[in-house]
This record gives sequence, C-alpha cells and structure tokens, in this order.
Amino acid sequence: AGVLGARCAAASLVTRMASRPRAPLRAAARVRNLRTSAAMMRDPFFITTPIYYVNGEPHIGHVYTTLSCDVIARFKRLDGYDVKFLTGTDEHGQKVEQSANAAGKTPLAFADRMSDSFRALLGVYDLSADQFIRTTSPEHKAAAQALWLKLLASGDIYLGAYEGWYSVRDEAFYAEAELIDGNAPTGAPVEWVAETSYFFRLSRYRERLEEYIRANPTFISPESRRNEVVSFMRDGLRDLSISRTTFSWGVPVPEDPASPGSAAGHVMYVWLDALTNYISALGYPDVQDENFKFWPASLHMVGKDILRFHAIYWPAFLMAADLPLPERLFAHGWWTRDGQKMSKSIGNVVEPLELVDKYGCDQVRYFLLNEVAFGSDGDFSHSKMVDCINAKLSNDLGNLAYRTLSFAYKHCDAKLPVPAELLPDDHEMLDAAYALLPTLRSHVDELALHRTTQSLAAVVQQANRYIDTQAPWALRKSDPERMGTVLWVLCEALRHVALLQQPITPTIAASLLDQLGVEHSERTFSSVGPAGALQGGVPMTAPSIIVPRHEAPVEPEPPPSVAALDPEELRALESAVGEMAEAVRALKASGKSDEAGARVSELLALKAQLPEGHELKGGKKKKKSKSVGAFFVWEGRGDVVSGVVRGDTATPRHRHQDRQQG
Repeated sequence: AGVLGARCAAASLVTRMASRPRAPLRAAARVRNLRTSAAMMRDPFFITTPIYYVNGEPHIGHVYTTLSCDVIARFKRLDGYDVKFLTGTDEHGQKVEQSANAAGKTPLAFADRMSDSFRALLGVYDLSADQFIRTTSPEHKAAAQALWLKLLASGDIYLGAYEGWYSVRDEAFYAEAELIDGNAPTGAPVEWVAETSYFFRLSRYRERLEEYIRANPTFISPESRRNEVVSFMRDGLRDLSISRTTFSWGVPVPEDPASPGSAAGHVMYVWLDALTNYISALGYPDVQDENFKFWPASLHMVGKDILRFHAIYWPAFLMAADLPLPERLFAHGWWTRDGQKMSKSIGNVVEPLELVDKYGCDQVRYFLLNEVAFGSDGDFSHSKMVDCINAKLSNDLGNLAYRTLSFAYKHCDAKLPVPAELLPDDHEMLDAAYALLPTLRSHVDELALHRTTQSLAAVVQQANRYIDTQAPWALRKSDPERMGTVLWVLCEALRHVALLQQPITPTIAASLLDQLGVEHSERTFSSVGPAGALQGGVPMTAPSIIVPRHEAPVEPEPPPSVAALDPEELRALESAVGEMAEAVRALKASGKSDEAGARVSELLALKAQLPEGHELKGGKKKKKSKSVGAFFVWEGRGDVVSGVVRGDTATPRHRHQDRQQG
C-alpha cells in the first residue's frame, strides 16, 4: 500500500512512476534478513538483468525479465546462497541524445527522469534487487575506460574508418546481407554511416569463442538460442566498430598513450559501455574489491532480441581483457497481446503500473511466471489473467487455506491442531509437501521457472483432494482426535507451499505463514521438512482470506441496436406484423390450430426483421404523450410546480394557482 499509495494524475507512465516513493531496494533488505548465518552460506550467486535503455518508458517485457531474476534471486537466498542481484539503466547513445532533444531536455536530465521510472518498478513489483546501476555514474565511466585501455593494451583495438548500415533504434551495425526489405532484422530503420572509428578485433576470437560454446553446452540457453549464435558465427565475424564521432552523448574514449590526440571527439560504442556494467558494479578495475568475489556471473538474463551482444561481443571483450566468462546466459521470449505484437500505434501495450493497480502485485507476478513456458514467447490477455488468479490462487490455494485455518481456529480452541498417529494417507500428503524443495531446486537450476508454479499447484490440488476425502467436518463429532490430525497435516502442507512460494508471491506467502504462526527466523528453506514441523497447541490468530477473487466490474449493457430501416419501411413492417398477429388470433379462436401454427412461423419471421427493443418484438412499450392538456409536476428545491403542456410549450404555475382556479 505504501508503494502504490502515491498517484500522479499525469497520463505519462514515466511521470506516474517517478512520483512514487524512491525506496526500491527495501525489498532486498527484507529478503536479506531471511538469510541463514554466515557459517551456513554457500557459494556466491550473481544474477543480472540487462540494463534497460532509457529512450522509452518501461513496459511489461522489462518487468518480465526483472521478475524472472527476482524469483531466482529470492529462491537462492532462501536456499542459503550469498546472492547479488543487479539491474539498472543504460543511459548513453545516439538514441537517448535524440529522445532528449525531442523532449527539450539535456541528455542527463532526460536520463535522470527515465532512470527513475525504471527504478520505481522495483518497488511496485516487489523486486529485491541489491544494486541499481546507472551508466552515467562516475564509477561506471571509469570502469568502462579502464576496460577500453585493457583491450587497447592487448592489441585488440585499432583506428580505422567505418562505412555501412547502422540502426539507431537497435544501436547496432548490420551487414548488407542482414537487411530485410531495407530494414534491420528487427524491423528497425537503418541509415548509412561513414565515419572515423576505433575497431575491436572481433574476428580474432571467432574460433576460440565457438570452441567455448561447443565445450560448454549450458553456456547459452535455451538450445534454440545457442544454435542461433553458432549459426551466426559460422561464416566468420567482422571486426566491430566501437566508437562514434557523429554525436557526443557517451563515455569519452580514453587517450591512447601511443597516439596522443587521436581519441579526441570519440565516444564509446554504447554496447561496449553498457556491457561493462556487469563488472563495474563489482568494483572493476579493482579485481581485489570484496564484491569482485561474485565474478564470474552465475547468470545473465536477457531478452532474445539482445542475444548477439551478450553471447558474442561480451565474451570476446572478456577474453581480450583476460577475465572469466559468465557461467550462463539465458535469452527468454517476448510477450504479445491477444496474439498481436505490442505496439503503441495499435494501442495494445500493457502498462506495468495499471496491471498492479488492477490485479495486485503478487497476482501479476504469479501470472507472468505461470502463463508461458520460460524461454518461449507468451501471449497476454486480461481474461487469462483473471482465470489464473481465480483458479490457481483464490480457489485452489486461498480457499484451501481459509477453510482449513478457520475450521481449525473454530474447533481447536483457536490453537494449531495437535496430531495423533499418522495414517498412510497422511504420510502421502506430507511426503508430497516434503518433496517440493528438491523438485523446485531442479526447476530453478534448469531455468524451467514455469514448472515451479505447476509443482506448487499440484501439491495444493492434492491437499484439496485430501481435505475432501478426510472430511474433518464429519470427524468433528465422530473422531475429534483424527480431525486434529487431518487439520495438522493440512497446516503442515500449507506451511511448505507458503515457504516455497515466497520467491513467486512474497506477500501472499508471508500472510499465510503469519496465520500459521511461523516465525520469521524459520522461513528459510532450512526449515523445510519434518525438523521444522508446526507445533500443535500454539495459539492461532483469527484467519483471513489471503487471496480474494478478482471480480471484474459489471459493464453496462449496450443500448439496443436500431435496424437500418427508414420510417416508411418500419411502418409497413409494423403493419404486416399487426395483420399477421390478428390472423393468428382469429385462426386460434376458430379452432384451426394447424393453420395457426404455420402462421405463427411467418409472424416470428416478420418480427425478426424489427429493430432490437421494438415493442412488437417484446421490448418495453413506449409511453404515449398527449400533445394537448398533458399535466406534469416539477419538483425542485422543495417547491412543487405544476404545468400544462400545449403543443410544444410548457407553461408552469404554482400549486396555489391551481387551488385558486379550482
């Protein structure tokens, strides 16, 4: 409520988001409080989103990428890992400079405003990022220049001239053979560029990079994306232009000690600048910095449209700088809307704030993770959202939790039920709950994130079958001890579902754990299993509904449609209907039922041609008004006024005048 409380009436998404409280990293602090002790910590785990380009407003794709990382980061923290979760904004480049000019702002002022809108998403969607980096920060600029000098020292940078196709929207160079109908493969327009440029010897690293990809099959996933990268490299790699001179908004190229003055007017290619964020956030070039223990990254999460930059350019830069490569790169799919690509011109863009305002944060998080096989493209629709919320969260989980806890609260003296001897059905239910953690670990490690919600839902469904079969309401009088055992088993199953659903729906899970009386110190995965089982007899708080159903607002019925009949045609049709109706009545009165039935069919066919809502078709009869002498009453401000209608005019008079005139 605190995050979503502030509202700005401006239509611009950026303005609305920037108006929200700037406390996006509080969620990370809350999550970190759940970490296990330092002695129990396992290996560092470093996960990153791409840094988001600030030339446009945040959209649902940005949320999806960051949410995916958040779920993994939360899961790993709860599982004992020392996690660093990085996100941020990419703020340099020609496109940003052009957008700033169009908005009448300096590039930095424009970047400040847009970066705030991306940062605000963290609070709105309860995203637990540990660090939000901006490429306009002095620390990042220094790191990018240090990496440049490292590549220069390795002999991989040289001065030349670039001439070819460039897409400002994609901030990418394209060969002639890559163009499709004169545009970039992404559909973005391209322009011919000819300028002096520094080049990186990308061609030098083709064989080494290809060997690495083949030797490490999990380096790029899904497999289809890995095949795309290998196919792209098959015909060789061209050296990459890594500086620009036709605009100035970027990180200045550092001076070449061997060629003073040659770097004047050059700014770094935006992708070299942007990719450096993954190590600048860790203190690079100081590799002894305590944060540099997180390198190499455990996982770079990106959208499939920027795969080439992360799978080819970035590993080659790292090889040239003699730095380890990230352990894994995953490229997920895109979201469409009702089967169409989202586009402002079509008007089908899904705005992130409106989704949370309409459905709730956890509900949107659950839907986005559950709806599509992770890695594939997904299609968004509001009907699917409502179905998912009501079926999976409200009906299955929410209803199970409320009827279990409210029944226990009422019939176990407001205390957690005490179990007696467990029967085979009870063990089967508990075993399914205990097996969730290893199952979810496998799903998360394989980046099959959609299967995490499926596995959790399967246990919830099993618990619903269990409560229906065991029927504790029937046991209340016949076997109260058995009733207590059944309710305890259900509470213990719910505890496991809540513990393991924390990464996906943190607020809903916390509410359920609160009602179960689980202490905050007992909410890590180390409490999973019999060792952390609920203690019967502990006082309960009054249960409440954790996931209400989403009820769509009732839309007013559309007004009756009017048939395209002119007045003369309508009068003729009304006359025909009247005559046929009279004929039917006469035939029925004379006992000719068969003939009357045939005429009824003809009558119905005539009525079908009438406009919807017409009185002869069953609509409300129109009130006929008398043109002369119709009496009416006006009531206003406590003074009753009467009048007489004559023709098209109304002559008002006070009631006392009526009395005087009899």
